[in-house]
Amino acid sequence: MQVDLIETFLDLMETRSFNRTAERLNVTQSTISHRVKALEAQFSRKLFSRNKGGTVPTAAGLRFLDYAKALQNQWHEATRAVAGAGALERSMRLAIQHDLAESFVGPWLAAIRRAFPETEIYMEADYSNQMNRDLAAGDLDLAILYTPHYLPDLHYERIGELHYKMVSAEPRDLAGIRAETYIRASYSPAFERVHRLALPHLSVAPVAAGQNMAITALLQTLGGAAYVTGDTAARLASDGLAYIVSEAPVIPQAIYAATSLRSRHAHQHRKIIGVMMALMSG
Repeated sequence: MQVDLIETFLDLMETRSFNRTAERLNVTQSTISHRVKALEAQFSRKLFSRNKGGTVPTAAGLRFLDYAKALQNQWHEATRAVAGAGALERSMRLAIQHDLAESFVGPWLAAIRRAFPETEIYMEADYSNQMNRDLAAGDLDLAILYTPHYLPDLHYERIGELHYKMVSAEPRDLAGIRAETYIRASYSPAFERVHRLALPHLSVAPVAAGQNMAITALLQTLGGAAYVTGDTAARLASDGLAYIVSEAPVIPQAIYAATSLRSRHAHQHRKIIGVMMALMSG
């Protein structure tokens, strides 16, 4: 596999400029031209046409685009697997939404290790936007996230739901919650839409955050009220640190598993997703 040809093609599809691609790849323009010609020779088809308006992909170039992305992803996966090869037979890179990691990452990883003792696992907590990008680039094998982007090479399935509850540092009913001391949660676009419709007067609060752990810390420092996960709400109430505002609506957040299209039916992926579904329903 001539990876430099694929990477040059993909960069040129983005820049539509031989000069710009040469700058970005730190090579000469003649090198870019040579690589494009070499790739075109393999297909016996022109992939780009150049005119006064710039560089434009041909119909053949547009058709090759998705395949080129897949080839690049496969190469990155192969490079990562071979470079990191140790005593274990396989490796997987997993990611999980920050708020889910607080409650689920330990049990999830423990169950995965029991199911696949010969697999090396890399785990990280992140936000949906970055996880979608990493999946599309082939830097992740599977992610559990809030917001799918429905990119062409990715597969998403809804696997459960998390619930957020409003808590207050003082024993107040919903009518007594003031916008000036409210901490607005920004967990996902879906969460924000529901919040804005249900509580429009609290959607312009002066302080906002997008992570359950951060909002919990702000509550304990600043006081006021905010939405946190159901588990966090129960813990804060049990410890006498906050009160659950029973009149406030519970806001649901859908949870999705995301993988590449080609691996969506793989046994290992199905097992790992199934473990998370069991944990969330338990």
